[in-house]
Amino acid sequence: MTVEALAGPDERNPEDEPVEKLAAPEPDAGDPIEVRMTDRGIIKVTLPPHQVIEGPQARAAGAAVRSLAQGRRLPVLLVITGVVGVSVEARHTYTSSIAVSAFALVGESPVDRVIAHYLLRSKIETIPAQFFTSESDAVMWLRQYARDE
Repeated sequence: MTVEALAGPDERNPEDEPVEKLAAPEPDAGDPIEVRMTDRGIIKVTLPPHQVIEGPQARAAGAAVRSLAQGRRLPVLLVITGVVGVSVEARHTYTSSIAVSAFALVGESPVDRVIAHYLLRSKIETIPAQFFTSESDAVMWLRQYARDE
């Protein structure tokens, strides 16, 4: 399991968004989960479409989220568009994160909505979470949970 950062904090322009791509835990495990910090203080996690997300992938993404959060609790935009499924272990990893202040799940299809509700069903009650079909609406909602730093 590796994390590939495109640039270190001292190597990028202030307007650039840091991107961390997580390698799949095994060569045949599919495409990596993309984790990046937006310029609005929101961590965006994009799950690869046409795949079932398993525990090792989710744990790697969780580690990247914690790394970007640097001990803070930040809002997370979780893009699930086109995902085939999420394992119980992956669901537990996403819903038990200590670095998340709020979750906005984004999808397009009825299947995405079902997967979102599967994830939301097990969320901790103290973490606000909502499903959106529009990424811009999700970002607007998450802004209230972002800290100005």
